Amino acid sequence: MRTVTILGATGSVGTSTLDLVEREPERFRVRALTAHRDVAKLAAAAIRTRAEQAVVADEGCLPALRDALAGTGIAAAGGEQAVCEAAGSGADWTMGAIVGCAGLRPVLAAIERGGTVVLANKEPLVSAGAIVMAAARDHGAAVLPADSEHNAIFQCLDMARPERVRRIILTASGGPFRDWSLERMASVTPAQAVAHPNWSMGAKISIDSATMMNKGLELIEAAVLFPVEPARIEIVIHRQSVIHSMVDYVDGSMLAQLGPSDMRVPIAHCLAWPDRMATPMEPLDLVKLGRLDFEAPDPVRFRSLALARAAVETGGARPAILNAANEVAVAAFLAGNIAFLEIAAIVDDTLQRYDPAAPDTLDEVLHVDARAREFAGERVKDCVA
Repeated sequence: MRTVTILGATGSVGTSTLDLVEREPERFRVRALTAHRDVAKLAAAAIRTRAEQAVVADEGCLPALRDALAGTGIAAAGGEQAVCEAAGSGADWTMGAIVGCAGLRPVLAAIERGGTVVLANKEPLVSAGAIVMAAARDHGAAVLPADSEHNAIFQCLDMARPERVRRIILTASGGPFRDWSLERMASVTPAQAVAHPNWSMGAKISIDSATMMNKGLELIEAAVLFPVEPARIEIVIHRQSVIHSMVDYVDGSMLAQLGPSDMRVPIAHCLAWPDRMATPMEPLDLVKLGRLDFEAPDPVRFRSLALARAAVETGGARPAILNAANEVAVAAFLAGNIAFLEIAAIVDDTLQRYDPAAPDTLDEVLHVDARAREFAGERVKDCVA
């Protein structure tokens, strides 16, 4: 029996994780579930899984959560500190799926208790990668990637002999605008941008896929997770999203991980690791699939890729600034305040205007994040005006 905590249990990744956990109740026991403010969905999941505790980050929602759990014996708590305490309660396996920098402290709390911590949100590795990985080494925690691309690399990479790796190849769907001209992309609407051709995801990550910033952030994550320098990490558009990433070795061998476009596959790998578990996915039908296509991404139409590569190569605070500015710009686009192509422009402007020293602590990372958001917010106001 493995105890499980899910941080961000009501989001798409949290829901997929719950689906797998509930299929094997004899194998997994839920210690804690957290959500931002979706009390109804959180309470229902806690009751179904007989969780020990349910935590809502918005403390104002705590009375409603208590009412929903009355008589169940499930403990209820509220507030950001309560989320951190749930994360650090010592579960064998913790899923970190809280969107944004709100997930940084809970993830670090889980890592500091050891065990296995699975990362589905990008911020811990993009904004505080060195801090997170140092904490994992210090506390004996295993950090596993739930992103389909990084999970694929994890399955294919010989971590004991990284010098034998020639390249890591991150595959990208290219998003909904991979065939659009730059002129046509100028008039993209939020509804068009969230309509991903291959994956069902939340609004923010769908926009990141449309700008290809998600692949830039994944480049930064890969450079943190794996002992391969950024120059040897390449990005290739693969429209079918069947090969999730590849590792090219010096002898000419290339290992690839294939699977359906469903997050339950990489989550299941992490959930059972180092074992395997069954999922409800149909076996991949290669004959029906018929073909696999690859092409290079266009750096002119997708400026975010160049911004991310420059950020990871420079290092220091640059990845955290990139991530924070992108979050502000994406939120502004979803709200209808800026145009689609202005997302990358705002990120670029923020990187040019704000260049602090490299952060050494989580508090310093959060300070950089906050200041970068201020710079990006000012640029958004200029666009609106």
